[in-house]
This record gives sequence, C-alpha cells and structure tokens, in this order.
Amino acid sequence: MIMKLFLLCKRPKVERRVFFWAFLFPVCLCAQDLSDCPQIVFETDSGTIRIALYNETPQHRDNMLKLVREGFYDGVLFHRVIDRFMIQTGDAGSKNAQPGQLLGGSAEAYKIPAEICWPKYFHKKGAVAAAREGSDTNPEWKSSMSQFYIVTGRRFSDNMLDDAEERIFRDTHKAVNIPEELRQVYREVGGTPHLDTQYTVFGEVVEGLDVALRIQKAETDGNARPVTDIHIIRAYVGN
Repeated sequence: MIMKLFLLCKRPKVERRVFFWAFLFPVCLCAQDLSDCPQIVFETDSGTIRIALYNETPQHRDNMLKLVREGFYDGVLFHRVIDRFMIQTGDAGSKNAQPGQLLGGSAEAYKIPAEICWPKYFHKKGAVAAAREGSDTNPEWKSSMSQFYIVTGRRFSDNMLDDAEERIFRDTHKAVNIPEELRQVYREVGGTPHLDTQYTVFGEVVEGLDVALRIQKAETDGNARPVTDIHIIRAYVGN
C-alpha cells in the first residue's frame, strides 16, 4: 500500500463524543531545548535542510540515525509534494524511478512501533513525522521504516481547527480537544492539525525550513510527484 497522508476536508459536526485525550505530556510554545538532540543534514537539489531528532521518540531517532549512516537516503526523491500541506520522501524505490512512475509503495523490511507524544509534539510547520500505511491494514499505526514527511502546512482559524477536531474524531473514534497553546501555534505559525494523534512526530526542522517551503511549490503530476525530480543528494549526521 502506498503511504499517504490525508488532506483536511470539511466534515459535519459530530454530536456524540466517545473518548477524550488526556494531557499526557507538558505543552510548551516556546522554542524547546534541542541541544541534546542528534541532528541530520539533508543536502537536496533545492538546498540544505537540517532536522533535530527528539529523544522522546528513541526508536524513530535511532532508526533514522542508522539509515543515514548506511547511506540509505542518498539519492532518494521527494516523491510526494503538496503545497500548504507537506513534502514526503524516503521511498527506496525512488532512487532509480522512471519519469511519471507512481512511488511510495516500495516493500520495506520492517516497521517501527508508534511513539506518538501528543500534545507535546504536534504537526506544527516544520515538524518531521513518519509516514505509515492506512489504519485498515495498520491498526497499530506503525511507522514506515524510512518514509517521512516535513510539515509545511498553513495557518488555521478557530473554525478550521474545530473542523480538524471533527476530522480526527471521524478517523480515530476518539474525541480530541486541541489545547489553546497548540491552537495559538496553528493560528500564528501554521501546520496540519488533522494529523495530530495519529502519526509519530519525531523531529523538527532547525535550519532550512525555507527550502522545504520552496520544495512544496514544485510543479507536480497527478500523483503529487514533482515533474522535475528533487533528490536528497546526501544525508549525514550533523553533530
């Protein structure tokens, strides 16, 4: 199955709520101390992106460090790019892809157990999160071995955030109240709130967000693949 993320669409209001998410982790709007977090540098055709990997998601952190050290990401494409949403990469099959080839469904050796640390880590602009197969075939929401996305997103009004809560309920059957602290970020900075609680956010862009925002503007085909290939030329551990 091709690993896709789903755009927000307006849904009817849900009258009956089933479960409520507790505040499992402290929320802080200020810049977090990432000094102890390992960093990865991606040199791309469009510029350099540096990300920090959260220590609170150790399996995702260690897996990416392993893949980077093995050279896994060298030569892969950004194979799915959607303006005001996200840019996705990490499909091993994209390295030698033909023009127009549908990407995102390459076989993988393993998956990573979900490490969802919401609301501490959420889908703000610049967040780095793991792609995964859909809930129908992947009810435990295990992450892809290698595919991840960088959130570019957009700003959300309170009405749009209410719709995002309804979308999460429809997708998960768990009611979510987006905390005011997160709402402020989504209003002022932007992101993709309807993906919260369902995908593992395991890092964030610390340099080169402008590069990600530039990549999201690439001309794409009907499968959201850039018409002109955008490669990760080289990836390496940056600290």
